[in-house]
Formats: sequence, structure tokens, C-alpha cells
Amino acid sequence: MERIADAVIFDLDGTLTDTEKYYQIAWPKALEYFGYPVTPEMPLELRSLGRPFVLEKFREWFGEGFPYDEVRAYRQMLVRELMEAGGIPLKPGALELFDALKAKGIPAALATANAYEKTMGLLTKIGIADRFDRILCADMVPQGKPAPYIYEYACRELGLPPERTFAVEDSPNGVKSAYRAGCRVIMVPDLTEPDEELWPMLYRRVDGLAEIIKLL
Repeated sequence: MERIADAVIFDLDGTLTDTEKYYQIAWPKALEYFGYPVTPEMPLELRSLGRPFVLEKFREWFGEGFPYDEVRAYRQMLVRELMEAGGIPLKPGALELFDALKAKGIPAALATANAYEKTMGLLTKIGIADRFDRILCADMVPQGKPAPYIYEYACRELGLPPERTFAVEDSPNGVKSAYRAGCRVIMVPDLTEPDEELWPMLYRRVDGLAEIIKLL
């Protein structure tokens, strides 16, 4: 059977690691600490969102004077505490999928909304840094997700046209980024299911990472 994709590009938080939940706790606490009201939808909208888009979102919610750097620094501290207490668990099926990719000779890349230094710290801590042929981070491109740049960059680094890659994502902003780059998007829902806007962007929606093995 002809191979559908020649590489797989992964998101990190919420896709490979069960860590998106920490941000969903930390953002509301940080905003409340600085006196800003929070709705349940707000932290969900921030998933995988690149810095310029995050700033726009906060200005939309709270006005021009929002102290983003201070709130973000406090949120970062809370996330570190949560990770130290709860660990950085891999999503079920992650290692099995990595093993299948290696066995089939299919490259794996990472396209994350995190900065490089933080990314390498996380990957080293959980022991999967050597599972990737390329590691691409938000501070390597002009704009993060949902802009397409990080996936376009990943494809260039892999030497492949986007349509020959699977992009594995859990969040709407990540799905939009990969779709706009031209990748075949596989969504593994974490906190929310795809809505009417996202469904046309998906090549597949799967319940877990292990399901992707049969698509390779």
C-alpha cells in the first residue's frame, strides 16, 4: 500500500504530553491574582496561541493597559509548580507511535508553541528529545500558531511538501496552523472536540495516538 505521509509533525502540550491541563488551571489563577475576571472559555482560546495573537486576545478582553508580561510570568511560575507536583505525563500511545515511526523509517518532527529553551528542558526531562528528527519552536518563526509559519518551517526542514506530512494536533489554533500550511491534519482531541469550523480542516479525528499507527 502506498504511504500517505512521509513524515509526522507533532504538537507538544495536550498532544504528546498531558500538560495542557496545567495551563487551564494557571491562566485563570494568574488573571484572578491580578484582578481580571475570567470565563471558562478564555483559557481554552489561548491554547497554542502565538504571542502576537495572545496579546491581541488580551487587549480584546481587557483593554490596552493589560500587563501581559507580569501576568505571563506569574502564570509560568504556577505551571512550573504544577508540573513539579504532577509531573509531565506522556499521552497514551505516544511511545508506541514513536516506535512505529522508527520501525517504518518515517521521520518525526516537533512544532510547538513553546520557546526552544523550555521545549528542550521538557523533552529532556521526559526522555523523548531523541525521538525527533527536527524540533521547531515558536521563537524560531515570525508568528506562532494559528499562523502557518511553524509548520511551513518544519516541512522545509524535513525537505517535504506539506501535503506529504501528517500534523498531529489537539487544539483549534494548532489545527488551523497546520491546515493553513497545507499539512494533512490529524486531531487528537484533548480538552475540546472539533467544531463545525475545524471538521473541514481535518484529515482524521482519532481518539488516541496509537490509532495513527494504522494510518502510516
